[in-house]
Amino acid sequence: MTKASPTPGKTLLTPKDHTLILIDHQSQMAFAVRSIDIGSLRTNTALVSKAAVGFGVSSIVTTVAEKSFSGPLFPEITETFSSGPVYDRTSMNAWEDSQITNRVNEIGKARLVFAGLWTSVCIVGPVLSAIDQGFETYVITDACGDVSDEAHERAVARMIQAGARPMTSLQYMLELQRDWARGETYALTTGIARELAGGYGIGIQYAKTMFGGQEGGH
Repeated sequence: MTKASPTPGKTLLTPKDHTLILIDHQSQMAFAVRSIDIGSLRTNTALVSKAAVGFGVSSIVTTVAEKSFSGPLFPEITETFSSGPVYDRTSMNAWEDSQITNRVNEIGKARLVFAGLWTSVCIVGPVLSAIDQGFETYVITDACGDVSDEAHERAVARMIQAGARPMTSLQYMLELQRDWARGETYALTTGIARELAGGYGIGIQYAKTMFGGQEGGH
């Protein structure tokens, strides 16, 4: 007989069980994005970045042809990952650069979470490559963008067909928190949400200001 127990599903993310890989959130790559508003893309990328740093997630940040063509990273990324390296490369598929795969191997986690520009090139390439080599992959779809809705949607569908798991930026952060009784990261999570999570963040501000409302008794 199947029985329920209060334990999380094995596919749910925790702060220490995966590596976040942010790929090519650069100005030139963003100019052509049409599948998502650039303001929303920057906000979602900032939310993911701040959540990853706040929760201590191992992270890899990459660029392509930064100095010669694609330009700087979004400031939201450089400001948040101010002390870490940025791996620049020439290959469209980051997985084909040994800097990236060597770093993945150094960190040693078989679960990888991806986001970047463009979905159909910079994300499809490494995700399919990682899956082919036995890694478990997730894609934060609203921290990705492409030249059209069609390009983004077909890329996401292709990755899902290969076994990748899609999620959103806010979902990513709340999955890392997952229990409001975790007081050590409660202020971090609600603080990021108030700043970057749109209507949900305004709702947190309202509840706290108007009647001292808090999740989990905090």
